[in-house]
Amino acid sequence: MKHYIYFLLLFISFSTFAQNKIYRAERSKIHNLEHTKLKVDFNFETSQMNGEAWVTVSPHFYDATKLVLDAKAFTIHEVSIEGVQKDYNYTNDQLTIELGKTYTKSDSYTVYIKYTANPEEVRQKGSTAISDAKGLYFIDPKDEDSEKPTQIWTQGETESSSCWFPTIDAPNQKTSQEIYMTVPSKFVTLSNGDLISSTDNTDGSRTDYWKMDEKHAPYLFFMGVGEFSVVEDTWNGKKVDYYVEPEYEDVARDIFGMTPEMMTFFSDLLDYPYPWDKYSQIVVRDYVSGAMENTTAVVHGEEAQQKKGALLDENIWEGTIAHELLHHWFGDLVTTESWANLTVNESFATYSVYLWYEHKYGKDKAAAHMYNDVQTYLNSQSDFKHLVRFDYQHREDMFDTVSYHKGSAILHMLRGIIGDQAFFEGMRVYLKKYEFGTAEAHQLRLAFEEVTGRDLNWFFNQWYYGSGHIKMNVTYDYNTINNTVTVNIRQQGDTFKFPITIDVYERDGKNSYVEWVSHSQESFTYKFSRIPDLIVVDAKHELLAVISEKKTLDNLIYQFNNAPHYLDRRLALEEIIKFQQESRAAYNTVIKAFNDPYYEIREIALNGIDLFQKYTKGAAIAKIESLANNDPHTKVRAAAITVLGKLIDPKYLPAFRSGVEEESYAVVGASLVSMYQLDKPGAVEVINSFDKSLKQGLADAVTRIYIAEKDDSQLPFIADNVLNGMFLTQDTNTQALYAEAFKWIAESDNEKAIRNVTEQFVKLGKQYKQFGFDKMAVNLMSQMVQLQAQSMHANKNELSLIIKTAMAELIE
Repeated sequence: MKHYIYFLLLFISFSTFAQNKIYRAERSKIHNLEHTKLKVDFNFETSQMNGEAWVTVSPHFYDATKLVLDAKAFTIHEVSIEGVQKDYNYTNDQLTIELGKTYTKSDSYTVYIKYTANPEEVRQKGSTAISDAKGLYFIDPKDEDSEKPTQIWTQGETESSSCWFPTIDAPNQKTSQEIYMTVPSKFVTLSNGDLISSTDNTDGSRTDYWKMDEKHAPYLFFMGVGEFSVVEDTWNGKKVDYYVEPEYEDVARDIFGMTPEMMTFFSDLLDYPYPWDKYSQIVVRDYVSGAMENTTAVVHGEEAQQKKGALLDENIWEGTIAHELLHHWFGDLVTTESWANLTVNESFATYSVYLWYEHKYGKDKAAAHMYNDVQTYLNSQSDFKHLVRFDYQHREDMFDTVSYHKGSAILHMLRGIIGDQAFFEGMRVYLKKYEFGTAEAHQLRLAFEEVTGRDLNWFFNQWYYGSGHIKMNVTYDYNTINNTVTVNIRQQGDTFKFPITIDVYERDGKNSYVEWVSHSQESFTYKFSRIPDLIVVDAKHELLAVISEKKTLDNLIYQFNNAPHYLDRRLALEEIIKFQQESRAAYNTVIKAFNDPYYEIREIALNGIDLFQKYTKGAAIAKIESLANNDPHTKVRAAAITVLGKLIDPKYLPAFRSGVEEESYAVVGASLVSMYQLDKPGAVEVINSFDKSLKQGLADAVTRIYIAEKDDSQLPFIADNVLNGMFLTQDTNTQALYAEAFKWIAESDNEKAIRNVTEQFVKLGKQYKQFGFDKMAVNLMSQMVQLQAQSMHANKNELSLIIKTAMAELIE
């Protein structure tokens, strides 16, 4: 699963706490699941599911006289084997069945269970990545909300499939499946495997029969029900379908259309063709996570559904699509045998986004993505956690930036150490050896050792069974008598062993050295013919490391112009921007960055250019005008339009008016805000002409203008977007603008605005709980209560109650 939370993390701090050390073992295998057959229908009035289950099992090794199944919040009506009713005990969400005879490991038998699933009565902890854990979800089941469609969907990870069918709900179990789903005829359904048949019933319902012969873990079972448009695609003769709300049918291929190309890429890269019969993706409302890799039936949150104007700028869901697809090898085909080893699933899926970007868009895009992932981990304050850890408080706690982002960075390091060919061959060996089964990090190590012939315990002990990351201080000692430079590396905190690439740049070119660091202090000395213009430590940028060093402005400018990696340019440029007031060379380098081949560097330069300093700005403005009109990337055009808007020059007003007529949301939004600086009534008139959907697509621009207008009637819209403005941006001016708007809302008597902002707090607090946002949300809502208490509103007590109710939902 994928979550976009990097910028949010920059403004969240929270205290860690000591955990009680307890060993979390793999679930013991008393029985093995073999096959699961279900017949279900739904009660939309009560949000319940009527079910019949035929669960086929066999004892794993020891003889068995009873069977224990997970079954959460069920009403049990009947339990039988071969038509003979069996005694059972149902307590603590477990169904214990007396078999009436002894079964050996060579026996298999099928238990029939008739039951009612009561998901609204489920009481179990959700994760910070999965904010709710009742397994089966009814969305607007009585069709009472005009803003939402009626839907049913399931979410099994970690152990919530047992909220809707009886099973052994553990990742080390694998079962084939059949599901008969009876629904009103107006709905379409989706489940794992193939749709074998659809049968119309006399009562206006329809029964769809889904079947999957390959075995997979119970947490990967899925059902989806609703009024979806199904857009059909194919890959190598296999069905590839996209289930979206009818409104998004015309852009479904723009959102998901790269899926077949991704399937080819990953199949070729792994030398292991996509192993399942079909591949479907569905977008649902009110989803409790970002997305989920249910085998052949991936579910996505509603954020995946984007309008054409947003997709022209960037498909923000493309990485998530790649992530969930790669899970069909790492997670679905080979499954972690315990939640302690979750990273073996999630690190590869997270790294798949880097691999896809590298293939599709080049090394700069991939490097930019990896940098953001690493910053996500570094800002999470989670460096005390092991990657593989058996002492978690709750299995749901494993879904964090360590399992995902740190795990991805560690795979990238391993790839650098053993080389591309060995890395991808090791992945293939692992998949082939454990296909349709389970494994853990030790098996992964052995696969890489089999390919490379090297002992990799040192790497896995350090990175998989240890915690933290490299923290080093780098200094340089120059000896002009001997013409040598010594690079001093001092590790702070834990001492790691790692190879490091050091590039030394002189007038005649670059010398590259690979060294091994294994002590807290290391020094490496190199000859030079003249004092180097630049030295780059970790030149390949493959280490999971925080590197502290001092570079002069001349070093930074040389680095931007000569070092090849995306991060060489980005990190240098971010520092160079700070020197524009005092250095023409720095200013000129920022202007030069307008020509960088990668669009994010051009954006950084535009966002950082200082046109109000002492140097001539005519050439810079001309270049910015050119970018605003001609850059191939709409986000760069938008950034250039924003810069021109800050000049408040009437000559640009026609261009801004023209910009608001374009399709790209980025260009329209930037043009609208810039237009507002020169023609406030005209900009407001343009906003008033937008429909609701377009306003929401341009939320940041529209909200900025509403804030500037101080229009109380627009407070509900501002409230819908104020938290994004406060926490999903790095720009301090934007943060201040939205923080002031938040105070305005908190002091107001606008009930709709108060409800909107508290609903956003609850949503984000649950979604980003692992980063402490729930605590921050409670603190900020507490401030809202205080501001209401100080107000003179007649209904201030009622408004405070709304806020306190939201606080209680996050605290419970």
